[in-house]
Amino acid sequence: MSIPAESANSIVLDDATADLLFREARTANTFTDEGVSKAQVEAIYDLIKWGPTAFNAQTLRVVIVESPEAKARLIEHLGDANKAKTAAAPLVAILAADTDFHENIERVLPNFPQAKNFFLEYETREAFAKAQAWLQAGYFIIGVRAAGLAAGPMTGFNAAGVDADLLAGTTLKSIAVINIGHPGADAWFGRNPRLSHDEVVTSL
Repeated sequence: MSIPAESANSIVLDDATADLLFREARTANTFTDEGVSKAQVEAIYDLIKWGPTAFNAQTLRVVIVESPEAKARLIEHLGDANKAKTAAAPLVAILAADTDFHENIERVLPNFPQAKNFFLEYETREAFAKAQAWLQAGYFIIGVRAAGLAAGPMTGFNAAGVDADLLAGTTLKSIAVINIGHPGADAWFGRNPRLSHDEVVTSL
């Protein structure tokens, strides 16, 4: 079935919402001193949990770095360009994949509980957990924006170091660190170009 040409630009979201979530949203590099509440974090998760994952696996885990001691330990594992902005961020979250997600399969996928058997080997489980957690990480960033906050996602860090330090003794593997808050002065870098529809979308 081909896509009718007249519907190609049809977006159900109003412009203000589309701008908030996509067109005007940016990666923040500075933040104000205004805090982010636990209620906001809970509201963000309660929104983004509805995003689809394969087998409804929901492998993402969010570790909020609250104490000054934990934040200092995290900063030691960040790339130099990310240390100062993380130190100044009002809220920092480690996004991680739970490699024991399969223990929840019977509960979250009651119509196909035997899917748990697909993930008995650790290597298969870890790769799947990270892939689905990355999918949910995208939802999480959109959820932060929906809460009227700005996100500063980062992959410039030593994941093995974070796992051995802050996530030691758990089944979690870090995939990203996200600074969260209200954007501060000079929060944005210049907007970089995006690829066009015709460069990205093809038909078979």
